[in-house]
Amino acid sequence: MNHYDLIVVGAGSGGFGAALAAARLGIKVLLVEKSDWLGGNATRCGVNVWETGVGGTGIPFDLYKRLKKIPHAVGIYSINRHICWADPAAGPVFPGGELLIDPTKHYLDTLRQFGAPEDYGERVFRQTHWHGVPFEPEIYAAEMEAMLAETGCCTVWKDTGCAKVAVGDRRIRSLTLSSGHSVSADFYIDATADIVVAQRAGCATSLGQEPRSLHQEPSAPLEPNDRLNGSTLIYRVTRTDHPGIEPLPADIPATCWWASEFPVASCTQYPNGDFNINSLPTMQGREVIALGYLKAYAECARRIRAHWHHLQSVFPEFQSFRMSWIAPGLGVREGPRLQGRYILTEHDLDAGLSGQTHDDIITIADHCKDTHGADTGRGARNLQQPYGVPFRCLLPAEIDNLAVACRGASFSSIAASSCRLSRTMMQLGQVASTAVALAHDGHLHSLAEVPSAELRSRLAAQHVELTWPRPPELVAHLQAEDD
Repeated sequence: MNHYDLIVVGAGSGGFGAALAAARLGIKVLLVEKSDWLGGNATRCGVNVWETGVGGTGIPFDLYKRLKKIPHAVGIYSINRHICWADPAAGPVFPGGELLIDPTKHYLDTLRQFGAPEDYGERVFRQTHWHGVPFEPEIYAAEMEAMLAETGCCTVWKDTGCAKVAVGDRRIRSLTLSSGHSVSADFYIDATADIVVAQRAGCATSLGQEPRSLHQEPSAPLEPNDRLNGSTLIYRVTRTDHPGIEPLPADIPATCWWASEFPVASCTQYPNGDFNINSLPTMQGREVIALGYLKAYAECARRIRAHWHHLQSVFPEFQSFRMSWIAPGLGVREGPRLQGRYILTEHDLDAGLSGQTHDDIITIADHCKDTHGADTGRGARNLQQPYGVPFRCLLPAEIDNLAVACRGASFSSIAASSCRLSRTMMQLGQVASTAVALAHDGHLHSLAEVPSAELRSRLAAQHVELTWPRPPELVAHLQAEDD
């Protein structure tokens, strides 16, 4: 049986951040990924953009700097047109948001979302402060692999999942992988979409919306339910020299059959001029589970062809493009969540850093309380300041040598709708592995024994953003490195 210092399962944003941070610290790492791509939702699932928000420093910035050196690999967008800003009298309203590459912006410009008015008709704040980072997914995934390889401490096994988890005396003892290999480690990080390691290790989890009585969250429903954020099958369109409307297959209706009307879309420009089309959403979250992944993907593939035909039919500017790529994975926004040593809730989001009293905050975020899909029963609400995520949100109560560093960490449904974006997940991975290194070097039995003050100090030294306002030395670092 091969033994490692750390095994990371899942190579999405959280898993990549975890594997890279650990390997850079000299930890011997095995990174296991069930697909043939690194990056998860950010690559093979088509979410080829980092949305605006605080906390995207540390490893995300390191990856950005590498991408910036490659022609047409990465850019920064500004919001141009938006459905809420249009005058219907001027003609067909743009079907969502248009996010265009803006060469005048820098990485620092992408690091704030909070403070926007709830009224989306107000555009000045968003055009001033909301800037994201679109990238080429294949280049992004390749740079991830290169960064891991350069450490000399990380082994990557793709097309490999976790089949079984052996547990004893509050510790994971070994994993049996889908390849048949058995592997063991001193510590483990679960960065899978469905937190399969934590679930198979017997950790408590939740799915769906909790009742208001559980955490006293003002926006929670009175009764628990199985509602989930919607999922999207993202596609790409490329400019053509032969404008026209692409024909629909005979078995796909031209009118929307799954909702009252076609969903709006986020249309994000790639650095080479193509557009990423993200319909919001393509399928309700619970519908994906009811159909099963393969059937859900097939149905979503039919829906996006109808969606694209609608865009071309109603908005002639889209006739100058052709659908050129469909993401090989379905973009799923919500799944099972850990019930860990601390559960991040709406109270944390509303209190913000100025009102939180945790001494173990290890990353910050400010994405809105978000929703995608009519059946979630709640709308998006912006925050007025950043909030912090405690380290305890990564730690299950039942297992001492496991951390969860993905959207399935210990969040309530409302908190998870905010704390789920790629750069935040990458930071959670960086945090988890920094804690593993401290536990490894200090011969600690449990990750819960890692001193919070020392962990925060190590993270600050890695340029992880922990406070607001942003420290001047961090601003200086970002400006000096973004040349």
